[in-house]
Amino acid sequence: MTLQKTDKIWMNGKLTPWDEARIHVLTHALHYGSGVFEGIRCYNARKGPAVFRLREHLQRLFDSAKVYHMRIPYTLEELRSATKNVVKVNKLKECYIRPIAYVSYGEMGLNPLKNPVDVSIAAWNWGTYLGDAGLKRGIRAKISSVERINSNVMPPTAKATGQYINSILAKIEVLKAGYDEAIMLDNRGLISEGPGENIFIAKDGVLYTPPMHASILKGITRDSIMKIAGDMGIDVKETDMDRGILYTADEAFFTGTAAEVTPIREVDGIEIGKPGLITKKLQKAFFSAAKGEDRKYEKWLDYV
Repeated sequence: MTLQKTDKIWMNGKLTPWDEARIHVLTHALHYGSGVFEGIRCYNARKGPAVFRLREHLQRLFDSAKVYHMRIPYTLEELRSATKNVVKVNKLKECYIRPIAYVSYGEMGLNPLKNPVDVSIAAWNWGTYLGDAGLKRGIRAKISSVERINSNVMPPTAKATGQYINSILAKIEVLKAGYDEAIMLDNRGLISEGPGENIFIAKDGVLYTPPMHASILKGITRDSIMKIAGDMGIDVKETDMDRGILYTADEAFFTGTAAEVTPIREVDGIEIGKPGLITKKLQKAFFSAAKGEDRKYEKWLDYV
């Protein structure tokens, strides 16, 4: 989806015009992928624009930076304030927000420790990642031959820029095969996640999702869905899953900040079916929480 330009991007403490938000061609992160980032959404909620689970997203940004020995030169509260300010100055009601911290220009080579860490926050209008039709009717997915990274290769719990080459390869493979999205397996051959989403299945009224040791990113939308499902009385289990379990699921869906709650109607040419009752209930409840319509989840909203 083409980027929709906004007015300002926050860069190292200053609001910079969109077209002037540039970095040097020898920036370390450009050459080596030495950056960490987040994807966050702001919804036009009941009491005005509200960023969904902002603190949790920023905490994950700091946790990712810690894994890669990066010291972010701002506090979480400073970035929280800056994030809301970017939404405000760009006069956005709903948007996607991209904070990124990256090893900047200085020394070249594999040692990043002497280089400064720069931070930017951008926001723009962006619909659901896998399309409005996919959100309503479900998408077609394919299990990729590209294996998901594991903790002995790169830490899957970190949301780092360079790691997403792994996801890009999986995405391109299935797009060229005519599918909408990939499903990746871990190094044991078990279900891990999508290239940028966590995955759930429903079977006999129980909700299942792969555990942390399946090389997943600990998704914030994933966590939200697990909490909402628990509050609804739906039994949620984190468990290893093979492709056979996926093929015979009653329902399946992806979760993620970009994808939100997107049903999966087909995997590898095997029909799972149109979005089912559990998927639709959780999807509706998620959007209700994100838009401030269910006061039980008001603590998840950071009003601009």
